[in-house]
Amino acid sequence: MTNKIAQRPFTPNYAIPPGDSLIELLEALGLSQADLAERTGRPKKTINEIAKGKAAITPETALQFERVLGVPSSYWNALEQNYRAALARIDERQRLSQHIDWLSGFPITEMIRRAWIKARNDKVELVEELLSFFGVASPDAWNDVWCRGKEATAFRKSPTHDSNELSLTATWLRRGELEGRKVNCAAFDATKFKTALAQIRPLTAHQDINTAIKTTIETCAAAGVAVVLVQEFPKLGVCGATRWLSSEKALIQLSLHYKRHDQLWFSFFHEAGHILLHGKRDIFVEQKKASNALEEEEANQFAADLLIPPETYRTFVAGGDYSAVAIADFAKSLGIAPSIVVGRLQHDKVISFSERNEFRVRVDWAK
Repeated sequence: MTNKIAQRPFTPNYAIPPGDSLIELLEALGLSQADLAERTGRPKKTINEIAKGKAAITPETALQFERVLGVPSSYWNALEQNYRAALARIDERQRLSQHIDWLSGFPITEMIRRAWIKARNDKVELVEELLSFFGVASPDAWNDVWCRGKEATAFRKSPTHDSNELSLTATWLRRGELEGRKVNCAAFDATKFKTALAQIRPLTAHQDINTAIKTTIETCAAAGVAVVLVQEFPKLGVCGATRWLSSEKALIQLSLHYKRHDQLWFSFFHEAGHILLHGKRDIFVEQKKASNALEEEEANQFAADLLIPPETYRTFVAGGDYSAVAIADFAKSLGIAPSIVVGRLQHDKVISFSERNEFRVRVDWAK
């Protein structure tokens, strides 16, 4: 794949003061700076500083120039505004040029490939692209948000991250946030969401995973929960995440990390458990690295019990028949996919990870 460099409107790396235009106009009219000072009632020093770009053209001065020079005040105000904006942009570019090394912690090439940010030849412009993606003004602000702010709570509850892993996880979470805000949802209603989960559970047995996911997204949205799937980055090990985008909108983000049908559904119901059991202020990140946090254990139990009722599961395990026929019949009686039963039995070490894998279904991203 060839990455095409996006073209930006030309932005000069210099600023032209309004005084240049003022001097040209005075010369065309045959007036001196002293003449302008006399006609406007301004000190000669002030006019000279405006001409040199050292003093600003105030709205009052612009009106005076309009009367004396016959050029609308809006023109002078616009020149002054553009000049000050250009100076600010030059200063900002100089500041950001000191943070080019910040880019190295992020999957820039992959983000460009996925069209999350635009390709840029200029490193400073890439810094600007990354800042815009995260919705922060500076790398320092990024640190405030992701290392010390609300988002950082997710990493304090998760297995230890190094700085690179934190950046990758933050990038993945941010993309989910942006996608989740696009999902049109009703106001969150816990009762409706519980009903939604009961309706979604039989979808685990649906033959078409795309139809099942589409229906899941629509059903959850009606209860105030946005569901998004965002491909993870290699070796990151993120399975899912839960957060609240507002007091009335929750977000479930899934990654297909294991690329297994049963794991996808378990992750979904695990994240749903966080929404119903835990607070709105927290961010929960489910990873391949197991977490001993109480909230994670509670979410695991919620998903396990919702998919396979505890007493029913104990009875089946006590029966000792784990043949293909027995598993298929048990799954059918529950209205769920056999792969979920196999995943549970293997997880609990009732059967080995090499047994009954004929029921395992691979789930992958479409090209």
